[in-house]
Amino acid sequence: MKLALNEQAQQLPILALGAWFKHASCLLETDGAAFGPNLGDLDNADACRRVAPAAEALIAQAGGPLRAIAHDLHPDFHSTRVATELAARLGVPAIGVQHHHAHVGAVLAEHGRFNARPVLGLALDGVGLGTDGEAWGGELLWVAGSEFVRLGHLRPLHLPGGDRAAREPWRMAAALLHACGRGDEIPHRFAHQPAAAMLGHVLARPALSPATSSLGRHFDAAAGLLGICEVMQMEAEAAIALEQLASRASAPAVARTDWQLKTRSTADGGATQGVQPETPPKGITLELDLHPLLLRLADEHDAVRGAARFQATLAAALADWVAAGRQLTGCDTVVLSGGCLHNRLLSDALHASLPASGLQVLGARQLSPGDAGLALGQAWVAMHHLAAKET
Repeated sequence: MKLALNEQAQQLPILALGAWFKHASCLLETDGAAFGPNLGDLDNADACRRVAPAAEALIAQAGGPLRAIAHDLHPDFHSTRVATELAARLGVPAIGVQHHHAHVGAVLAEHGRFNARPVLGLALDGVGLGTDGEAWGGELLWVAGSEFVRLGHLRPLHLPGGDRAAREPWRMAAALLHACGRGDEIPHRFAHQPAAAMLGHVLARPALSPATSSLGRHFDAAAGLLGICEVMQMEAEAAIALEQLASRASAPAVARTDWQLKTRSTADGGATQGVQPETPPKGITLELDLHPLLLRLADEHDAVRGAARFQATLAAALADWVAAGRQLTGCDTVVLSGGCLHNRLLSDALHASLPASGLQVLGARQLSPGDAGLALGQAWVAMHHLAAKET
């Protein structure tokens, strides 16, 4: 694909190896970006065996020696191992890029934004490793080239049973009930699930129930609470079913009490507000709490009405969150990224509401907003990383 590069093209070419889901490598050069084949998820030997040859094919077509190889922060991804091995063999830096930083970078690259002008980034997906070692996925970021600040995140939900909870929405629904003091409802609400009787004990043990800020898991919790989907047979089944039901209803009224926006001081010193967009705020976290919305769904008997309420309220809450981030930073551009933006109801609502508040909104156009386009964002961040080291 053709891209409008600026003077930082001297940092190219850069190869990026994507992540785990929907793996596709990307070669970023002065005349544009080339993607390797989409190998699917790297959860099987056949897909993993194809990663290195696909990367080598992109290297062979590069117009000059590679300057760096970018990869996800997760050390256990096969793509990360291939990236570090290739970098060592070629004698170039291997640059780890945080997953959601890369999502924002991919959209900026697609729009030809190769400068380091600060923007707000709304990164919404299923999971990506955070810089704190936790599972992120509902993030409000300040992004300026190779730098980013985690301005805010969704109030975490717990994952009872770890990765299994990402496949069984009823577990996410149970986690919400437990967090809101209604854990005694779990055994009878999900009586046909063999693990329901003991899930309260699992939720009480942090090692068995790690926390996540993932918006994808919030979709799962909503679907589980409404009885739409308790166990998924295919990827994103719960979120897709929720969107399809919501599309059958007229837009409901949105209650501002269905979410809370909390400003918290963090431990890294005194809280400061960015007077200019170029100065990121420090010591402040904007937490968006969607628990009130999910708890309302727990008592909703009409799944169509509940799905529509979830979709409409989520869009309004996210817009409120972005507005708070704008006030904090002075940034006038917001980037929408991550796999949850495949949801057209959510994407369309944000693209409609955010410009009305004076924000410029950038979203994926030709590329997927999800992991299939992630490698381009990794290369974008790595390019800025190299430029910063040389200044």
